[in-house]
Amino acid sequence: MPVLVTGSAGFIGNEIALQLLQRGETVVGVDCLTPYYDIALKEARLARIAGHPGFTDLRVDLADAAATRRLFADHGPDRVVHLAAQPGVRFSLENPRAYADGNLVAFLNVLEGCRHGGVGHLVFASSSSVYGGNERMPFSTHHPADHPISLYAATKRANELMAHSYAHLHRIPATGLRFFTVYGPWGRPDMAPMIFAGAIAEGRSIDVFNRGEMQRDFTFIDDIVEGVLRVLDRVPHASPDPAAAEDPASSPIAPYRLYNIGNGAPVDLMRFIELMEHSFGRPVRKTMLPMQPGDVRATWADTADLQADTGWKPTTGIEDGVERFVAWYREYYGVG
Repeated sequence: MPVLVTGSAGFIGNEIALQLLQRGETVVGVDCLTPYYDIALKEARLARIAGHPGFTDLRVDLADAAATRRLFADHGPDRVVHLAAQPGVRFSLENPRAYADGNLVAFLNVLEGCRHGGVGHLVFASSSSVYGGNERMPFSTHHPADHPISLYAATKRANELMAHSYAHLHRIPATGLRFFTVYGPWGRPDMAPMIFAGAIAEGRSIDVFNRGEMQRDFTFIDDIVEGVLRVLDRVPHASPDPAAAEDPASSPIAPYRLYNIGNGAPVDLMRFIELMEHSFGRPVRKTMLPMQPGDVRATWADTADLQADTGWKPTTGIEDGVERFVAWYREYYGVG
């Protein structure tokens, strides 16, 4: 039975599909190629896997309930990796309805597909953004996450709660992953690493928010993929501990689990920029600006639970990761 990967033309989803195929799985990939960013990049990602005999490439808008029902009925996936979503914190200020459709309605349709299709495990993408105004570091899934400061974050927190309700009512094993600043080859053009790379390559200046007083738990794509696959292979169960009723990360009444997936080592934003300058061999002009609405000063993942339960541990240091990312960027975009 196939694994359904939604967002198969996306940064993380495409690499997940590729690794699943390489380990012998049959994969149904779904993406509707929204124009939020360069469709040519999405098509280039898909070209990496399009010819694989175990891959089925579909165009389905998951916000369309009837189309999503047909998807599950026609392909009968046993496991689902749900990564399709409307991403981006700042775009949610401009187009909030895109997040209602792409992150709430679409996720409900996927949950209904899992319910009626008897799916054995749903792994879905959440985000470190759900921690919002939290000040306790490192961020832990055992801490409350009830103060989102962007609509994007609110939709991701809503996804976690929706998944728990379906896990409880319909016994769908569900695992949510809170991703922390994923970067690397084939990355998203709307994220800082790609924006910085483009500016350095073209000799433009970059905007540095909060005047550089920022930290991010940058996590290399290869480490993220390894963690997702380990989670996919580990079906959650209801916790035998009654105290789990007070724990956001698990549940005594549902086969449900939440994990952080991040490098566990926050990096100063100015250090990240410095490493990019070094890899490109040239400096970049910086425009220092105040904090943007919906942004946070720092992120830092506590990944102890994920490591304890799956044995996963990130292995890519920031210096090596940036170097590999810049090498890919130069090759893909043909820049010196």
